[in-house]
Amino acid sequence: MKNKKRVLLLLGVFAALGLIYIGILQIKISQYSHKEVPKTADYLIVLGARVKGTVPSLAFASRINTAAKYLKKNKDTLVIASGGKGPGEDISEAESIRRELVNQGINETRIILEDQSTDTYENINFSKKLIPEGAKIGLVVTNNFHLYRAVSIARNYGLQVQGLPAETPWIAVVKSYSREYLAITKFYLKRYFLD
Repeated sequence: MKNKKRVLLLLGVFAALGLIYIGILQIKISQYSHKEVPKTADYLIVLGARVKGTVPSLAFASRINTAAKYLKKNKDTLVIASGGKGPGEDISEAESIRRELVNQGINETRIILEDQSTDTYENINFSKKLIPEGAKIGLVVTNNFHLYRAVSIARNYGLQVQGLPAETPWIAVVKSYSREYLAITKFYLKRYFLD
């Protein structure tokens, strides 16, 4: 009986710690989604996401639309479209960004393609090499749930960027946030223990 109580107590403690940890992550995510965005960035990095054939997923479309809106207001801002071609994708994520931005009236001369990356680390690392010389103010464009991790990774690569948050479609909220908690945990482990 005592052993059973101990096990239940331990499970309760772990559950409470887990909830506190998720709460802290949620606060971090929320803070990064509500920071003031510079009005005249030199460049944007739009992070790729799933493309269904040639059509961007809802979350990805939200990133592209957010970037287009910013680019229309800031005519001198360049954009790095970042993302390779994954399973089930007929075109690269970068090409999907380019097509959608052009459809929304953004001139192709403002779009730089980075079409080799396979994850957020590569998105940032490969895009960094394409940033025009002299460009200082940069923004990473991604969904609000992903912004904290994306900006943190960018800063690890020496980029002093801020985030431009895109809304997460409600249908994707539970899945996206659940996966992001795990991805942030992996990021922490990699940064503090594995490197």
